[in-house]
Amino acid sequence: MIVDGLAIAEDMYVGLAPFFAGRQARLGLLVVGVDAVIGSFVRIKTRGAQRLGIETVRIDLPGNATTEDVVDRTQKLANETDAIIVQLPLPDAVDVNAALSSIPPGKDVDALNPRHSIERFVEAPVALAVVEILERAKVDIAGKRAVVVGAGRLVGAPTASLLKKYGADVSMFTLEQGSIEDLKGADIVVLGAGKPGFIKPEHLKKGVALIDAGASEQAGKIRGDADPACAEVASVFSPVPGGVGPVAVAMIFRNLKTLIEKEK
Repeated sequence: MIVDGLAIAEDMYVGLAPFFAGRQARLGLLVVGVDAVIGSFVRIKTRGAQRLGIETVRIDLPGNATTEDVVDRTQKLANETDAIIVQLPLPDAVDVNAALSSIPPGKDVDALNPRHSIERFVEAPVALAVVEILERAKVDIAGKRAVVVGAGRLVGAPTASLLKKYGADVSMFTLEQGSIEDLKGADIVVLGAGKPGFIKPEHLKKGVALIDAGASEQAGKIRGDADPACAEVASVFSPVPGGVGPVAVAMIFRNLKTLIEKEK
């Protein structure tokens, strides 16, 4: 099964549309610097908002912005919108934890504020997208051996945590720690390392559910962590682009719905 993330996202938008119809919802977007991958994700999020009639309030800062700049603009957005996205990655000079900690918990649509890791109102959109894809593909998560490649705050860490909540036996592998051999025994593999094409068919067992949530630029194109040939051995394969990305963006608006409902 080749995952059609666009079709899944469209189905989700249809389900969300009645809630947002006639509602003056506003989503804040803070973007720092210029990057092809970031630009692609921001455009997709903006189109998703337009699809549901949600107003986006976007603030762009230059690549040399300071932590204070980011925190100040985030607080400004908090006063003007129902939820906020601080687009990652941020420049090295910006304290990421300080920036994300400035997002109020009731407006943390990406579930990234490290100060609210225990009591979150929503789960991370990419992690939710991974689970949504697995469930739609009729993959039972409970009791399965899952390996998450990458330990980042957007993909690896939240996905590993959510799969554990669903009953999977989860281990993590990074480019710095662990062995790629661990993948061969996994029933579910989720990729989020951001290294184009480094997972090959020989690294996987036949019939694996392979969810590629890695996205990086190579030769002007957005590519995933998996070599496309991995589709030949996987029972479920999510391509990049067009797989996890659109579903994760739709999950942002499902989370926005949840945050708005909690404010009532």
